[in-house]
Amino acid sequence: MTALGAVFRPQLPPERLRDVVRVADEAGLEELWLWEDCFREGGISAAAAALAWSERVRIGVGLLPVPLRNVAVTAMEAAALHRMFPGRPVLGVGHGVQDWMGQVGARAESPLTLLREHLDALRALLRGERVSVQGRYVRLDDVALDWPPATPVDVLAGAEGPRTLRLSGEAADGTVLTSATSPDGVRRARALIEEGRLAAGRDAGGPHHVVVYLLTATGPDAPARLRAELVAEGLESVPDLGVAGDADAVAKAVQRLAEAGADTVILQPTADEPDPEGFVRFTAREVRPLVP
Repeated sequence: MTALGAVFRPQLPPERLRDVVRVADEAGLEELWLWEDCFREGGISAAAAALAWSERVRIGVGLLPVPLRNVAVTAMEAAALHRMFPGRPVLGVGHGVQDWMGQVGARAESPLTLLREHLDALRALLRGERVSVQGRYVRLDDVALDWPPATPVDVLAGAEGPRTLRLSGEAADGTVLTSATSPDGVRRARALIEEGRLAAGRDAGGPHHVVVYLLTATGPDAPARLRAELVAEGLESVPDLGVAGDADAVAKAVQRLAEAGADTVILQPTADEPDPEGFVRFTAREVRPLVP
């Protein structure tokens, strides 16, 4: 079955999160995703609050930009969330928006190398291993978590370009794709991820979970809001991106992504969505029953 969720966009102030989380939990939403976009809300702090305010909804963070984070801190925070709220956090890491990384003096000369080193060390630490490594960016000397997760957890990687998609297949447990990914883009991403898995000898090592955001607008002004967002992102000429319409139209767009290889589809409201709580209810109560 295709998992379905929604995004709490960080264009909303953090004090709005509590109401949205409670609606998500009450409405039966499967997953609510948060973003650590500079310079808005912190991903881990927001996720911890969201998990504490809810009982059942899974909380995703997509993504934590690795140039901002020492891998040991990422591991400590991830392990704490997984132990306090087992089965409900979903964490993804990525190399970050390079302009933002430059603004804070954290821009890496080789974002791909940094992401690979971070993924390797983070996954090892979360497995409870003792890690010593002297990489180009990641350096650890006899580091192990006192409180690793009690059960194995997945680490997802955000990826767009071919090299990063292959790396995600090699070094991550799953991949997060942006809303700029059409169904054909999901197919291409799956093929590149599988190339990476094969190169790393991981093709028989279990499933690789693919999450994709779907830019979604509903309501009487939905087509105009969707088009305005695509224009603002420079994506108006890309075919088959986003969906505007009622629950049936949205469910069909979700199904197209699922048929292309997405395991989880997360509905991403437009930045000017007038009713975030209503969007969550729409996702859980109207779209979910229509998605196989």
